[in-house]
Amino acid sequence: MLLSAVLPAVILIYYIYRRDTVKEPTAQLIKGFGLGMLSGLLAGLLEGIIGGLGLVEYEPQTFFSGLNTAFVGAALPEELVKLCMLWLLVRRNRWFDEWMDGVVYAVSIGMGFAAIENVGYIFSFADDWQNVALMRGITAVPAHFAFAVIMGFFFSLVRIGGRHTGRDRMMVLVVPVLAHGAYDGILMAGGTLPDGLMSVVFSLLFIGLLIWLVRVCRRYIRTLRAFDTMPR
Repeated sequence: MLLSAVLPAVILIYYIYRRDTVKEPTAQLIKGFGLGMLSGLLAGLLEGIIGGLGLVEYEPQTFFSGLNTAFVGAALPEELVKLCMLWLLVRRNRWFDEWMDGVVYAVSIGMGFAAIENVGYIFSFADDWQNVALMRGITAVPAHFAFAVIMGFFFSLVRIGGRHTGRDRMMVLVVPVLAHGAYDGILMAGGTLPDGLMSVVFSLLFIGLLIWLVRVCRRYIRTLRAFDTMPR
């Protein structure tokens, strides 16, 4: 059970590590993974506070409450905590000197987050853990990978590219939150609708979003790798 929870995240870290032109120290990636796991615990506490204040419904009954829970109760606190961990990881990191490094470090954190979240889900549904592990391994873990690539891309634009305007800094958090919120929103808001045509529509939206995330990740990774090969 534990292996099924962690292995997909480790595979995706290795995937992005292989695409880094100048490899980052393994110790730094392990540190990032650990910070990502810590971010999962901290995000859970923050989400509990948000729920305790009555800002969201963690069992939404309407379409719009589902969207609110997705964005305010999940996407915003989770991506905010992951961004804080990314800042902690690289603020005095002398190896952070290439465009792809933002993605590599963001992915190490995102996969740590996904791993600890997976552990929670799989052990919570121990009677059906194989199906839970399979579905999360092909949906939730790659989704967190995509959110991390997006965050790392914009983080590199600010840190390496020197884009320090307010808009550029906001994009580091806003774009991952929008992507994450859309992902959770389709699931949470769609789950409040009656079965039938709307279920089919939202299933197609979900598949379409996953395909879009894959294409965005590939484009961002290609762009950063191209920047790294340019003469300075």
